[in-house]
Amino acid sequence: MRTVESGDVSLAVYEQGDPADPTVLLVHGYPDDHTTWDGVAARLASQFHVVTYDVRGAGASTRPRAVSDYQIPHLVSDLFAVMDEVSPTRPVHVVAHDWGSIQAWYAVTSGTARIASYTTISGPCLDHVAYWTRRRLARPTPRNLAQVVWQQLHSWYILAFHVPFLAALAWRLGVGKMIARAEGLTSVPSTSDGIDGMKLYRANIFPRMKAASEQRTDVPVQMIVPVHDRYVTPSLLEDVSRWAPNLWRRKVFGGHWIASKRPAVIARMVEEFVSHIEGEPVTRGLQRALAPSSFAHRLVLITGAGSGIGRETALAFAREGADVIVTDIDLSSAKQTADLIGPAAVAYQLDVTDESAMRQLADAIVVEHGVPDIVVNNAGIAIAGLFLATTAKDWSRIIDVNLLGVVHGCQVFGSLMAEAGEGGHIVNVASAAAYLPSRALPAYSATKAAVLALSASLRADLEPSGIGVSAICPGFVDTPITRAATFVGVASSTQDSLRDRVSRMYRRRNFPPSRVASAIVAAVRANRAVVPVTPEAKLGLLLARFAPGLVRRLARIGVDR
Repeated sequence: MRTVESGDVSLAVYEQGDPADPTVLLVHGYPDDHTTWDGVAARLASQFHVVTYDVRGAGASTRPRAVSDYQIPHLVSDLFAVMDEVSPTRPVHVVAHDWGSIQAWYAVTSGTARIASYTTISGPCLDHVAYWTRRRLARPTPRNLAQVVWQQLHSWYILAFHVPFLAALAWRLGVGKMIARAEGLTSVPSTSDGIDGMKLYRANIFPRMKAASEQRTDVPVQMIVPVHDRYVTPSLLEDVSRWAPNLWRRKVFGGHWIASKRPAVIARMVEEFVSHIEGEPVTRGLQRALAPSSFAHRLVLITGAGSGIGRETALAFAREGADVIVTDIDLSSAKQTADLIGPAAVAYQLDVTDESAMRQLADAIVVEHGVPDIVVNNAGIAIAGLFLATTAKDWSRIIDVNLLGVVHGCQVFGSLMAEAGEGGHIVNVASAAAYLPSRALPAYSATKAAVLALSASLRADLEPSGIGVSAICPGFVDTPITRAATFVGVASSTQDSLRDRVSRMYRRRNFPPSRVASAIVAAVRANRAVVPVTPEAKLGLLLARFAPGLVRRLARIGVDR
């Protein structure tokens, strides 16, 4: 810890890491002090010279009494004073949150060469906010007006902070504990920091909004947007690229105090960005940040992708610009799919019934390629025949592949997506047989119905983490699954003839797997929950919902052998 003088204010400054490394300066917001960055700083210190400090009015720094002493020019002077002290000859990478981010914007837009990069979290430039508001009120469409009203509802506390006696009283009566409880914070904000910090609002909000000027910068800016922020809505940040054209926009699923609650996520994003600005290759996460609405540079993993729907899905995502991990129990067929795609694909062998093998593969994929953005649990088998002819061994086999294989994929890769904090999508390939029972397919229908129910439950469970879940329900599709189906209760000598008969029927139906693949891509793009693909699958879903008696009658139809 050292003390840095800025005018008549003394700032408490804290350092970690090697001063010879690039300097990362972390600026806290309201009503925090430098300790809000402890988790992030500890993770960055092995690679960078990490500096935090208590801004004026917080922590161990000087607490000016006059409101005017909290105006943005004073805050920016403090920021530069710290920079000059801790990194006098080398540009600094600034990372800021909330009010730290608000004040840092004015340092970044001042045209100084002292800042190498800027990562902003939940703290817009006040001048940008003024222009954002005026632009929407000048064109009062329902969407624009809704955005303004919604943000005003989230900013209710700003007016409250302008009521001196009542606002201070609220802090003394325990508003800090209420904030901590609402945000799930482990530490309670300081009452003195809360009271003194309110001067930031009184000194700056309305003057800056009234006399806003264009604040532009060519400094590389990484904007981390917490989707569940209670105070700064994502729409408020839509226009930032007008002012900062060198912009990386990254969405993270968490609340306002994401840096305190999920420091590993923020530290990873900062490390990727700073390292790239310092000359390291661009990461997949940063590439995605430049094209947030497309599949470009997304990492897609598909099971059972050696043929049929899995292969066509791999090809479809590759055409959209995604990088594809092709897995199949048959490595040679997986490699054939990867070869059809080219350099954007890589093949791995995977038995989805082996949870340990899937976890080992996931570990290797994370190291080599990163966390998948989209996982398609497609691998499956077919067993046909009457229930009483289906043995326990048959049940075990089809449950292991069709149900537990999906469970393993959802657990292993879903947990990685949730931990990464940037959302994702899981696709589980079920079947129209999930809601159209048949006496000829009791085992197959049961496993696919389980996948459909699992997908619905998982969708609700993972929604707060930004992970969508879609269940795809094809009908009669011409895929190799029919040529590998097992028919129970019949002699082995007739297996091939039954497979040939069913395969010919599916070929005559002439619905190719490529159309299912297109439906999968569309389902991910639109985050659809249940997707019946073929006309009979769509009709069957309607019948299952509105004419269940008819569906039960149709289930009595068997297979003529």
